[in-house]
Amino acid sequence: MRTHDEVVSKLMQRPGVCQEVERIEREEGVLLDILLKARQEAGLSQAQVAERMGTQAPAVARLERALATGKHSPSLATLRKYAQACGKKLSVHLS
Repeated sequence: MRTHDEVVSKLMQRPGVCQEVERIEREEGVLLDILLKARQEAGLSQAQVAERMGTQAPAVARLERALATGKHSPSLATLRKYAQACGKKLSVHLS
């Protein structure tokens, strides 16, 4: 049986995998870090954020996991609700 590091190393050799991992880290990874920091600063669990958003805890877990994997991009409305649940305000900047 291969170790996790061996599997990752093998996957990173596939065409396109390394570029996709870099894209996720550059784009979704930054957003995930911001959201997790906001939740931590607010001292909230996923369940508490979900309650404030008017949803269930698994939905918040899926949102955070989707950003970590790059499989889904949340809507601005969802990001706004998450930010408000953490006592923050969403702002978008283009550069």
